[in-house]
Amino acid sequence: METGDCADGPGGPDAPGMQFGCASFNQDSTSLALGTKTGYKLFSLTMVEMLDCIHESVETPDVYIVERLFSSSLVVVVSTAMPQRMNVYHFKKGTEICNYSYPNSILAVKLNRHRLVVCLDESIYIHNIKDMKLLKTLLNTPSNPSGLCALSINHSNSYLAYPGSATIGEIVVYDANNLNTVTMIPAHDSPLAALAFNASATKLASASERGTVIRVFSIPEGLRLFEFRRGMKRYVNISSLSFSPDGQFLCASSNTETVHIFKLDPLGPSGEDETGTWTAYVGKMFSAASSYLPAPVSGMMSQDRAFATVHLVTSGQRNICTLAMIQKLPRLLVATADGQLFIYNVDPLDGGECMLAHKHRLFGTDDDQDEVAKTEGSEVPGPVQTCPSYAATAALPASGPVTATLTGYSEDGGAKKGEVIPEHEFAAGPVCLDDENEFPPINWCRGGTGGGQARPS
Repeated sequence: METGDCADGPGGPDAPGMQFGCASFNQDSTSLALGTKTGYKLFSLTMVEMLDCIHESVETPDVYIVERLFSSSLVVVVSTAMPQRMNVYHFKKGTEICNYSYPNSILAVKLNRHRLVVCLDESIYIHNIKDMKLLKTLLNTPSNPSGLCALSINHSNSYLAYPGSATIGEIVVYDANNLNTVTMIPAHDSPLAALAFNASATKLASASERGTVIRVFSIPEGLRLFEFRRGMKRYVNISSLSFSPDGQFLCASSNTETVHIFKLDPLGPSGEDETGTWTAYVGKMFSAASSYLPAPVSGMMSQDRAFATVHLVTSGQRNICTLAMIQKLPRLLVATADGQLFIYNVDPLDGGECMLAHKHRLFGTDDDQDEVAKTEGSEVPGPVQTCPSYAATAALPASGPVTATLTGYSEDGGAKKGEVIPEHEFAAGPVCLDDENEFPPINWCRGGTGGGQARPS
């Protein structure tokens, strides 16, 4: 359920109409991270009416990638000032854990509790997140200028999906734990635009650059399970896909004003929908009739349409969406490029048009709440919580100037001369990041790696 969107790669923060360089929901959609021109922000998503800014950093300008590992204090940041360098921070302590440099600009970073994956245009680097050892480098992958990839949040398998072709919608599913290719899925006729695993990593959703059809495949087998039609009238740019926590729903947002939610209805032993609704009956009739029609027409008739929809106020803006349980109810969250977060109520039984529950401004104050209340029929939201300062959020003050100039070392042989090892590298014990009872993602002991140059393996 990790979802992210960068504004045109390393030049993102300066894109027209962009209030931030990137936005990403963490793996379980309990946090939203924003990369800005002055640094990055982290928000907690546990309440509908209140948006809590838990951290704001202004030390790294022009951030175009920021990823948080679940609810821990580990944050990965990449800025346009050094697009080939990945910095890993403990944001509550205000310290840098490590940094790594790569041959070309970093286009995407994905995390789970076992693996950290860095995606470049024609290569992918897989690290062990506990010690940042480089485990594998996938070289000469098909050109992937958008950095499209997906990593399952279920670390017991750590499946990685990425494009297997630059010209058609072929998906490579790679086991990042055992370091071997699992399967190759011929998903679409045109190049891929979006990928997403469900929480258990048993399903993979995909969309192509045309944006008309979204398909769901079984993992690891790669069999097609569902096919949803977003629309037939026009091609669109799918900006994000995300499964609900239980895997029963899939949301898709694009550059249009409509966000679609599809329901993954279970099939009976005969392969037909077990529901006894009129819609199911009509669907069966269409399915039977499709066998007598040409393949293109048959394909369109056999595809399921959206279970629920949301119509945004404006279209043409880049956005990301996710499905989450907030205050024990299913919600759809949409973060838009103009710096707004919309939270909608989702009816899991009847679907239909989702109602706006609240709208938050990610920058400044909510000065247009009355307008939203009139146009969307929602209650007037309360004021957005002001972000505390960097010093107020840091559990410990940042370390002073580092006087040591030791060269970083890593087991994969990568060492960038001149990299300074942070002071906490010499601490007697490991740096723990389990602030919210999360699994400690990285253990750093005396003599650990402070920085490195990623190398092929």
